[in-house]
Amino acid sequence: MTCILVIEDEDLIRESLEDLLSVEGFEVITAENGERGVSLASQRHPDLILCDVMMPILNGYGVLEQLRQDKTLSTVPFLFLTSMMDRRSTRRGMALGADDYLEKPCTRDELLEAIAVRLGKQKAIEKRFEEKMDALRTSITLALPHELQTPLSGIMGLSELMMMQSEELMPSEVHEYAEGIHQSAERLYRLIQNYLLYSRLIVMRSQGMTRFTSTYP
Repeated sequence: MTCILVIEDEDLIRESLEDLLSVEGFEVITAENGERGVSLASQRHPDLILCDVMMPILNGYGVLEQLRQDKTLSTVPFLFLTSMMDRRSTRRGMALGADDYLEKPCTRDELLEAIAVRLGKQKAIEKRFEEKMDALRTSITLALPHELQTPLSGIMGLSELMMMQSEELMPSEVHEYAEGIHQSAERLYRLIQNYLLYSRLIVMRSQGMTRFTSTYP
C-alpha cells in the first residue's frame, strides 16, 4: 500500500487530509510539526510527502532541506501545501527540491491529481532504474569471467617473460613488456570499477534509492 506522510500543524486540515487519503486507499501517517515530520519520514520511509510551509518548530523549507540531505529520502516526492503562492516562495521551494505546490484550500481532485502525477513519475524513474540494473547485471554475469581472465593472462604472461629474460632484454623490450602489462592492468581496473559500481547500486536499491545515473570509468 502506498504510504503518504502528511505534515500539517492545523488539526482540522491534517485530519481532513488523513480522512480523504485513507478513503482513497492510501496508508496515511501524520505529523503536527516539521520536526516530528522529519522523524517520521526517517522511521517510515513514505512514498510521498505532503507538507505545509508555515509551521512552528521547523517550517516546510527546513523539512525539505533536511530530507534532501538524507540519501534514503532524497528522492521521495515532496509536495508543498501553502496559502502563500507568491513567486519568491515557490522558487525557494523548487530550489530546495520540491516537486510541486498545492494552494490551500485545494479540491479533492486537485490533490489526487497532483499525487497521481508525482507517484507516476516516481514509478517511471524506478522502472528505468530496474532496466539499467538488469542490463548491467546481465553484462556482468555473461562477460565478467572471460573479461577478468583476459587482462590477468596478459599481466601474468608478460611479467613471466620479463622474469625469464631479465638478463637478455634490451631497454626497448623492457618498455614494450611494461607497456603491455600496464594496458592489461588498466583494463582490469575498469572491470573492477564497473563491478564496484554494480555492488553500490545493489546497496542503494536495498536502502530505497531509485535515482540512477550510469557512470562508467
